[in-house]
Amino acid sequence: MSRFSSLLPTTLPAVAIAAAFGAPALAALAPGAVAPDFKAPAYLAGKATEFSLAEARKKGPVVVYFFPAADTAGCNLEARLFAEAVDEFKANGATVIGVTAGNLDKLQAFSADTEKCAGKFPVAGDPGAKIAKQYEATMAVRPGWSSRTSYVIAPNGKVVHAYSAMSPDDHVKETLGAVKAWKSAQR
Repeated sequence: MSRFSSLLPTTLPAVAIAAAFGAPALAALAPGAVAPDFKAPAYLAGKATEFSLAEARKKGPVVVYFFPAADTAGCNLEARLFAEAVDEFKANGATVIGVTAGNLDKLQAFSADTEKCAGKFPVAGDPGAKIAKQYEATMAVRPGWSSRTSYVIAPNGKVVHAYSAMSPDDHVKETLGAVKAWKSAQR
């Protein structure tokens, strides 16, 4: 027996779990698909509000970014990155909304925290991942939670760009680039 065969029973499950969490999810709604409209309870700077995708689309494109759970390391980073870039999104006519099915009890504080959303954009609660299911943006490894999937939706309701990856780092770059390209194509 090799020195590695004794490791197999304990390392294979760990490798499988790492692969499941590290593998990018595929965004189900492809560019050109019609994005389902939704209304959801949300928080902006710690204050309760309601977000309506149909209303937001009247102002321009909307970035809908799904994230697994409020107040977790990757989601905190992603929220901060969106908060830092929100003025650039607005300068390009876009609205940003974060949507999550996880840790809903922490969403109000998450929305106002200066190290996270910083009150710069609303975050909506999605109990039971009902909205995420419409967008097929749910986690297979954590049923009932949203995956890390971002969409850019044009004012006509069509998906312009979709991006899925477990790493939060590229969602802002991907969606901001798509918003700028959409805006440029409208001229």
